[in-house]
Amino acid sequence: MSAESNLVELNLQLPPIPKPGGVYKPVVIVGNMAYCSGHVSVRSDGSIMTGRVGSEVDQDYGKKAAEGCGLALLATLRANLGSLDRIKRVVKTLGMVNSTADFTNHPEVINGCSELWKKIWGDEHGVGARSAVGMGSLPRNSTVEIEAIFELA
Repeated sequence: MSAESNLVELNLQLPPIPKPGGVYKPVVIVGNMAYCSGHVSVRSDGSIMTGRVGSEVDQDYGKKAAEGCGLALLATLRANLGSLDRIKRVVKTLGMVNSTADFTNHPEVINGCSELWKKIWGDEHGVGARSAVGMGSLPRNSTVEIEAIFELA
């Protein structure tokens, strides 16, 4: 199945396309690669999911926030590419978690995005290289921020 078909089958709604919070492009295409700037965690209405994991919110909330980042990235990609079917594979994901110094389960939080993309593109093309790190703060007190690189078909 195609990425667009999988999105429909999973009954997933993409949020409104996030507006840049600074001077940058949300996605830059070079050759057959799409480089996506960091996208913060958003809900389906476009509001930002906020809070520091380990003090203000829990790990499960963080995982949902990471999924929100993944959906926001998909919205940006679709708007710039015309269709998610133009994406061949996930190459690299960098997930940043707004967390307390003693919180260490960053990979489990970022799985919210990685599991989403695995459902969209499958085991072979939806799982790429990845880093998951903790941050002392993120823009607008967002719970998670994710940037990614995709190979285009």
